[in-house]
Amino acid sequence: MSLLVVGSIAFDTIHTPHGSAERVLGGSASYFSVVASHFTTPRLVGVVGNDFPQANIDLFLSRGIDVKGLARVEGSTFFWEGEYHRDMNTRTTKAINLGVFEHFQPVLPEEFRDSRLVFLANSAPETQARVLDQVSSPELVVADTMDFWINHQKDSLLRLLPRLDGLMLNDSEAMLLTGETNLVRAGHAVRKLGPKFVILKKGEHGAMLFSDDGVFVVPAFPTEAVIDPTGAGDSFAGGIMACLAADSDHKPGRLRRAMAYGTVVASLTVEGFGLDRLRTTTRQEIDHRLEQYRQMLAF
Repeated sequence: MSLLVVGSIAFDTIHTPHGSAERVLGGSASYFSVVASHFTTPRLVGVVGNDFPQANIDLFLSRGIDVKGLARVEGSTFFWEGEYHRDMNTRTTKAINLGVFEHFQPVLPEEFRDSRLVFLANSAPETQARVLDQVSSPELVVADTMDFWINHQKDSLLRLLPRLDGLMLNDSEAMLLTGETNLVRAGHAVRKLGPKFVILKKGEHGAMLFSDDGVFVVPAFPTEAVIDPTGAGDSFAGGIMACLAADSDHKPGRLRRAMAYGTVVASLTVEGFGLDRLRTTTRQEIDHRLEQYRQMLAF
């Protein structure tokens, strides 16, 4: 089924205990669509400035990503610079320039408006709502959010939530949104705000799914080669949504299986700076790691 992603495309400068990478391709929509291209043909909507090289667009095209929704406008591409601390769980933003993304108002190409699956990557809730207004009859709509929107645009976010099938956020954001101090209660409380299911991301500790089927927990894949955590959450989302788009079988456990795929591709993402590891990843490698993951969880 057709899969649409709307989100940021950026340049990232990344510093970790393992080294640095200067102005590499990043942004939520970039990670999501490159991962998703292993399963389906994602439709990408985003904006870049006139400083964005053709080589990056060629990368998207080489992966079969549909870039009809990629707008190039006068100005600079979104830029972020961050430094990860020794534990690789915390980071400090050193510089940020939203550039053309600051005033981005997504307009979907006509041929994208029939998309069956829609992922609204992290952005202002009102922007996410305007995107949703342009899609004719989606079967599954999932959004990501963050603490900034909870703190500054909570009313808009609360209006959006009943329109979603699923919401992804991290554990601290769920507690911030609901006022709960217990993670399980927070997950259930987010569902009561509207989404049919909620996925709480817990970084190196995995993720939790709250749905009509109850609570499902997946651990992170235990990789020793954590080079750069940037984009892991967006890769996780891309794996989930693309797996659902590629799987027409709606039997029970479909979402749980998709979360396993998301976990595996996230573990591959962190093994290199930016998109480096994903550039060389193959579907065969993803499936092999999924089988390793399955065996780790069997008891």
